Amino acid sequence: MGEAGSIRAGVVRAVRREWGVPLRTVRVALVRRTWRAIPLTLAAVCLTALLQVVQNQSWGLRPVLDLGGVRAQDPLWLALLRTPLSLFVPALDLPVWGALAQILVAFGIAEICVGRWRTVLIAYAATLAGTFYARLAIAFGPHGAMGPLGLPGSNASVVDTGPSAAVVGLAVYVCWHYRAWFTAALVVVAAVLEVAVKDNLAGREHLAAILLVVAVCALEDATQRGGSDVATRFGSTSGAPPIQSCTRRRGPDQRRSRWYARSVIRARARWRRR
Repeated sequence: MGEAGSIRAGVVRAVRREWGVPLRTVRVALVRRTWRAIPLTLAAVCLTALLQVVQNQSWGLRPVLDLGGVRAQDPLWLALLRTPLSLFVPALDLPVWGALAQILVAFGIAEICVGRWRTVLIAYAATLAGTFYARLAIAFGPHGAMGPLGLPGSNASVVDTGPSAAVVGLAVYVCWHYRAWFTAALVVVAAVLEVAVKDNLAGREHLAAILLVVAVCALEDATQRGGSDVATRFGSTSGAPPIQSCTRRRGPDQRRSRWYARSVIRARARWRRR
């Protein structure tokens, strides 16, 4: 019993370390603002449900596909126009409740934790990654320059809709944002297993979305490291290293850039001359 209790406690600590901060952020936002914390998510859920109802009508499938159905055989400009709406067109061969649940959870957490516009950009970029991968893989073919990454031409007519690529991309991005590495690894492993078990266009597009989001995260990390290096080199005017300055009393010029400190000195000098 004691061993089981220690295992349970270890699991709880691991979960809190991995998802304690984001879940607390989501809970506080929902308690304080209720539905106003996730207007984008709710709008996406309602739009997906509406499109599901329309495309199941005898007259509705054609207009829905004309507005949001993406195929690799379509002209690129037309696919780009249809891609934003294609996120919310449920796949015909999958249950709609799955798409609704994915949007509610992934978009909701991302909207609260990383912001509305960043959620939109990451979701759209992940979907575009899948779209462009499909075009390149079909253009090169299974025996072309892409090797096993290529796809046969029969995939060109496959209707590519649904939020799954955006959901996978948002999951990886939120995990990176909170350094939830174990969960990020689970998402990647699940996408790889999906392709291994059922090698289809959707599974490969999920991998393409993951690769793009990983590249975005790496770029943001590099940008942040570059900014911190500049701040370390020019930032502290208190005379102490940055790692020690945080323990001292904060002055008006502490941890400011050299350019900003010089600007303050010049402004004070001009004020004294007057």
